[in-house]
Amino acid sequence: MSGATTAAYLARRAAQQERVRILYRRSLKDTLNWAVHRHLFYQDASDLRKKFEANKHVEDLDTIDKMIAAGEAMYDKWRHPDPYIVPWAPGGSKFTRNPVPPSGIEIVYDYGKEVND
Repeated sequence: MSGATTAAYLARRAAQQERVRILYRRSLKDTLNWAVHRHLFYQDASDLRKKFEANKHVEDLDTIDKMIAAGEAMYDKWRHPDPYIVPWAPGGSKFTRNPVPPSGIEIVYDYGKEVND
């Protein structure tokens, strides 16, 4: 292989590895949305890991691209319709619950310690 071919091959492999890593993490987080109890999640996470490990030996770049596309399509099909959102994160129930007061309002921090004239 020439230097340019090797560089292109390595760049494509790196991109594929990144896509697989992102797909695995998203799938694992979504599995947590579907599991009602932790012990169910552990079993589902183990099954998901086995699915990814089963195809670890594949070396053909075009086959890997097809497998990634199929995995992303399956993820989109089975994605949870109402995922869990941490309450204080954007989209959560506590996000901006206590907003900053408007600029015209003055906050007095020494309430009860007023000086009587």
